[in-house]
Amino acid sequence: MKHTILYDKHIGFNAKMVPFAGFTMPLQYTGITDEHNAVRTSAGIFDVSHMGEFTISGNDAENFLQLLTTNDIKKLSNGQAQYSTMCLEDGGIIDDLVIYRFEDHYMMVVNAANIESDFQWISNNIKGDVTLKDISEETNLIAVQGPKSVELLYGITDYNLSELKFYHFIETNVADYPVVLSRTGYTGELGFEIYGNDESILAIWDKLFDTQEVHVLPIGLGARDTLRMEMKYALYGTDINQGTTPIEAGLRRITKFDKGAFIGRESLIDENVHHKKRLVCFEMMERAVPRKNYVIFSNREQIGRVTSGTQSPSLNKGIGLGYVKVKYANPGTKIDIDIRGRKKSATIMKPPLYKQGTVYL
Repeated sequence: MKHTILYDKHIGFNAKMVPFAGFTMPLQYTGITDEHNAVRTSAGIFDVSHMGEFTISGNDAENFLQLLTTNDIKKLSNGQAQYSTMCLEDGGIIDDLVIYRFEDHYMMVVNAANIESDFQWISNNIKGDVTLKDISEETNLIAVQGPKSVELLYGITDYNLSELKFYHFIETNVADYPVVLSRTGYTGELGFEIYGNDESILAIWDKLFDTQEVHVLPIGLGARDTLRMEMKYALYGTDINQGTTPIEAGLRRITKFDKGAFIGRESLIDENVHHKKRLVCFEMMERAVPRKNYVIFSNREQIGRVTSGTQSPSLNKGIGLGYVKVKYANPGTKIDIDIRGRKKSATIMKPPLYKQGTVYL
């Protein structure tokens, strides 16, 4: 198993370490609920250095990314980021990703488990004057998330963070180290992601925990999961994969048919009309916790399966994501979850399940 540059820091915080996507990563430190609540009410810091980063440059980089991804890359200006997917010709999702536009290149951030396969797929599809480089080994990433994240970063960055818009980024100094600072995240809260080299990320991590003004905790994979489920953020390999399409996964908003040709477009146009299942989020109506692969029923009809489930710390009830037949996918639909042979009632909800997030502030 690989270690991130922050491995010793996690051990110093007495983290429970687990294997994840080829890395040994922290599952939790003080406890999932404590960590979850810190992000919802104050601030938390995540090690996300296991993620992969590629640079794409060259005269044809923009046109190539337009062909490769489902969103409209030509809508990006320098200093903007964009959530998107890469798909197979049949519309199956190869990965969900974020693309950053710099003045002379793009950076693509991909899921850790897909670094090698994504790089190979992109390499095999390169057209024109395009240079692809994997910079994952030299790039580290931490996320600072929560309503007090601006306050936490105040004083150690040169930039007025209140001016940085959602899905925008800057190249600036944090704790006197040059980094890429991005207004992005995976929690539903106001937050930032910081990309840097080994020296800078180690120093910034320490500096962020030196503060006395803001309650801040290190956050593990467990709370990362509960936070993203409350927002209905899909996790690759769990809620989305090559057997699901962006249309089924509720990602129609980042599938731009009017931009012209892209890999998977024809299949997805058909899928947009004829898809048979859809990813939904739901809340349990009685005390029960849904888990992956639990069967979803409407009366006696099996209509789908749970892909993610947990006890929500914010809502204090069981919540989950899952695919159901399209005709049952509307918010307000009553369903049952088969939990160890007993059907427990639930209701499909309009996302996000947690509605007090500060992400757009």
